[in-house]
Amino acid sequence: MALTIKEVEHLAILSRIALTDEEKELFAGQMSDILKYADKLNQLNTDNIEPMVYILPALNVFREDEVIPAPPREELLANASVAEDGYFKVPKIL
Repeated sequence: MALTIKEVEHLAILSRIALTDEEKELFAGQMSDILKYADKLNQLNTDNIEPMVYILPALNVFREDEVIPAPPREELLANASVAEDGYFKVPKIL
């Protein structure tokens, strides 16, 4: 599939980049080569290949949820730069 200069100009507009006429010709050729190479994948026979999400076998690796008591408030606020009345104190943002 060969890209035309008009298609390259459209892509340049969408990408918000300015291209010279020489660059448009250069990129049209380069992008056409990329599309031709990618088109080779469409020629592969994939009828007997099972679709996969991962290339390696993966199992559910989630851990079990465990309820644990929360640390004491003093411990949570120990590294706060400013704390007041048991809360983090931050500057107002309006």
